[in-house]
Amino acid sequence: MALARVVTFEGVSKERMEEMDRQMQSGEPPEGFPSSELIALHDPETEKSLVVIIFDNEDDYHAGDEILSAMPAGDTPGQRTSVTKYNVATRMSN
Repeated sequence: MALARVVTFEGVSKERMEEMDRQMQSGEPPEGFPSSELIALHDPETEKSLVVIIFDNEDDYHAGDEILSAMPAGDTPGQRTSVTKYNVATRMSN
């Protein structure tokens, strides 16, 4: 079963989100990071962001969570306010 790591951030300016997007589009994931899908949502008016990373299984989730939790605060979009693990109940693409 796929699992999602859902992280909320505050204090995320439009400029910071654009910078993060450029870095993620042009860079490589951290060493050892398992295959995943990332979706980043941003509300520039409230400077809040929601990042969803979907992993294929429990082992990948734990490996990814360990790597992401160890990242320096400067490598994140803003101030992390929560990290929650969810089962992916439904997933669709058109």
